[in-house]
Formats: sequence, structure tokens, C-alpha cells
Amino acid sequence: MIILGIDPGVISTGYGAIKTDERRASLIDFGVIKVEREQDLPSRLNNIYQGIADLCKQLRPDALAIEEIYFSKNARTALTVGHTRGAVILAAVHHGVEVFAYTPLQIKQTISGYGRADKSQMQKIIKMILRLQEIPKPDHAADALGAALCHYYISRTRSRIFHRATEWGEEW
Repeated sequence: MIILGIDPGVISTGYGAIKTDERRASLIDFGVIKVEREQDLPSRLNNIYQGIADLCKQLRPDALAIEEIYFSKNARTALTVGHTRGAVILAAVHHGVEVFAYTPLQIKQTISGYGRADKSQMQKIIKMILRLQEIPKPDHAADALGAALCHYYISRTRSRIFHRATEWGEEW
């Protein structure tokens, strides 16, 4: 399975792609889709849409894991990031990719076992899990890899539960 993780941002949208099997996840690629600050919102959203569409064409992911918005102070930023999420989701859906959303708390809890892990802790754990030489940079790309890994672990657990339930004759 190929999972494309996305950390939506107004100027820089992080992406991280992993390939998974039953036992492990390995890195395919990571980076950011950058847009110019001076562009108007429709142009920025179009560039993000095109960037995600290109990644979907190139990588052919089976799933896209996107980070939910969490902003407690700035409603304007939250709204703009919401538009960005919409462009990402639309690009994925247009390419037949199923979309899954996770909160930052879910991602941290799933990856580190601690929902309040800080950014550097998460980056070190992601580096270890994916057996990387260095911490993935920039931060948005590392966050996107966290979303992809979160989906991998959650979907793997769901799959195991489903198989056990059917083995035991339980309805799922």
C-alpha cells in the first residue's frame, strides 16, 4: 500500500509518501508544495491542487492521510488552511484516492504513544521508524510523514481486528 500524508499549509503544504506492508513502512518521498505569498487565494489553491494532482499521478497512492485543522487563536488562518484542505481533498478524490483525516493529537498518540509529544520528539521517532539518516525537513514534510504513518498503524490495526472478528465468526 502507498500512503500519501499531507500537512496543509497556507504557503507551504507538506507531503510525505510511504510504502507499507504488514510488517513495516518505508519512505518513498517527502517535501513541500510552496506557493508565493503574493498570489491571491484562488491562485494559491490552484497551485496546491495541481501539486497534489501531480503527486497522485506520479505515486498512485492507495490512501491520503491529511492532518485536521487545529487553531485555537487565529480564525482567519484556520479558514485559509480549511480552503487548502479542500483543494487537497478535491485533488485526491479526482484521482480516485480515498481520504482519511486525523487530528494532531491522534497522530502524536499513534506515532509516539503520547498525545502531547513535541515537534522534535515526533521528528526523531519518524526518523527512527522510517530508518532515515537525518530528521526529515522542513517541518511540514515531517508532519505529513507523521500523518501517513498514523494512517498506516490505524489501518493495520483495523485490518487485524476485522480478520480476527471474521475468524471468530463475529459480525463486523
